Formats: sequence, structure tokens, C-alpha cells
Amino acid sequence: MLDTASLTELLAQPQKIVITTHHKPDGDAMGSSLGLYNYLIQQGHHVKVITPTDYPEFLSWMPGNGEVIIYTGNVKEANALIADAKIIFCLDFNALGRINQMGEQVRKSDALKIMIDHHLEPEDFDDYRYWDINACATAQLIYSFIAVELNNKKLINKDVASCLYAGIMTDSASFSLPNTTSSVHRIIADLIDAGAVNYRIYDLVYNNSSENRLRLLGTCLSDRLEVLYEYNTAIIAVTKHDLEKFEVNTGDTEGIVNYALSIAGIKLAVFIVERTDMVKLSLRSKGEFPANDICKKYFNGGGHRNAAGGISSASLEDTINQIKLILPEYKKLLIQ
Repeated sequence: MLDTASLTELLAQPQKIVITTHHKPDGDAMGSSLGLYNYLIQQGHHVKVITPTDYPEFLSWMPGNGEVIIYTGNVKEANALIADAKIIFCLDFNALGRINQMGEQVRKSDALKIMIDHHLEPEDFDDYRYWDINACATAQLIYSFIAVELNNKKLINKDVASCLYAGIMTDSASFSLPNTTSSVHRIIADLIDAGAVNYRIYDLVYNNSSENRLRLLGTCLSDRLEVLYEYNTAIIAVTKHDLEKFEVNTGDTEGIVNYALSIAGIKLAVFIVERTDMVKLSLRSKGEFPANDICKKYFNGGGHRNAAGGISSASLEDTINQIKLILPEYKKLLIQ
């Protein structure tokens, strides 16, 4: 494994660098990627951010967004950049399968691969790892990587700070999760001091919905919500017809699961979406309930204790029924 001193020496000279993150990037994925991008370009590096897929429009305000290459529409250009890179930063994912078709391109590249992440059970594909499962966001780790590991806090300017603030804010559920420690709040204070405008970033991310997204939310709450009080669980299931009716775009379903979790007494919320080729699940939980255990054990997924995801090859109806059959196994944890 590459050590920090060697990496620091390498970064002291301009390098060809690719930054990538997981498919369907969220606020932490894009905040981490563009935060690191805005740091590296200050030092004269030739940097490209390549995302495996598109991402929500409400993240497009981030500085550097105009330079992002989406792999699915630019395969030839992206592959050439990956092949030519000296360093590839892999942010907010722990296995090359999380970047879809890009995974094998990154694997066979001769570039040094640097993983910065906070997910469990990382795959052994990297040359340098800055990894902490207790971090509330990868953006938190990017801050520490720059400020502590590389001793370059002075280069955390407004652009870097704004991206990292968005990443921490979104992955901590607006600073509400247990791993939002006093250290995280000190980092947030530093980012605000560096120029991140907290209320403006919140507005850009959370108060920027389309009419269709709000109408979809209304349907989810009025017609698609099922509450199982005997298991302190709430399920929202969205059909393909719903997606078509409300012309759902990437990011439009993000955060809906949290409405189910906000019901008094609910410890587990399950959001299920019927896609064309599979059924996708997002689980959120409170306290010590292991949402990631359900996803890993039954739905070919994983994640964090209180936020996890998975997929199902069964129908939407069968997936809902499978969740209901699983719940008795966890009843003791859910009702205590």
C-alpha cells in the first residue's frame, strides 16, 4: 500500500487525475468528488470527474459541475481518460461493482487507485485507503484528508467548502444522525468560515423540487404508504406506472423514505421502487436497528446500520410480501 508521505510527494507535482464515485451519485458522492476536484485544480493537476451515471439536477449548482463527464454518454472519452490517468480517486464506494461498466476499466488501469470511503467491507483493489466507517459522510473524510493528511487546510476555499458542506449535510440527514459528532460540527464551522453559505446550500438541495416530484410525494403518502404497527415498520412502494405518470427523473424519489421513518414509533422504513429490470429497496432505521443486515442477507445489498439499500429480482408485490415475511425475525429489535 502507498503511504501518506509518498502520496503527498506524488501530489506535489501536476498529475493526470480521475475522480469517480458510485452509480446514481447522491449529495455526498458529488460533494466529495467536486470538493476534491476544486482542491486539486488549485495545485495545477489535470483533473476530470467521471460519474458512472447521471445524478439529480438539484446537485448541478456545485462548483465544477460543468466539467463532469457522465460515463454512459461518453464511454470512449471516459475510457481514454481512465487509461491515461496517473491517479484515480474512488470516492464514496467500496467495491468496483458500484461503478457499473467503469469498474473493469478502473481495475485494469495502471493508475494508482485511492479509496476514500466510509462503507463496510471494502474490496481490496486500491493502493491507498483513507477509510472510516464511523464517518458520517465521505465528504467529512475528504475534509480530513485535505486538512490533516495532506496538511493543506489553507486550500479549502469557498468552492471546496460548499461542495463538502453539501456532502456532509445530505449524508447526515441534515445533521440528525448519531454519527454527526461534535467533530463533524467543528468541520462544518470550518467550512462555513471558508465560505460555505449554509442556508443557501440547504435551499438549493432541499427547496428545489419540480411540481411532479411533489405530486409523486403526495401519492406516496396518501396511496402507497402502509404502516405495520405490530413491527414498528412503514413501507412505501412505488410502481412503474407511478414513475411514468409523474415523469420521474433521477433524484425525484430521494428522501421519500424518510417521511415513513418520521411517523411516531416507527423504527424501520422501507421504500420500494419498481424499475423496468428490477425492484430497488432503500431502508432507513432508528437507533440500533440494522437496516444493512436485512439488505445484505436478503436483497444483495448493504450499507450503513441506519441507511442501506438492495435489489430484488422478484415482482413488486412479491418483494413487499418478502419484507413482511422477514419482519418477524427482527420483531424483538423492532418493538423493544
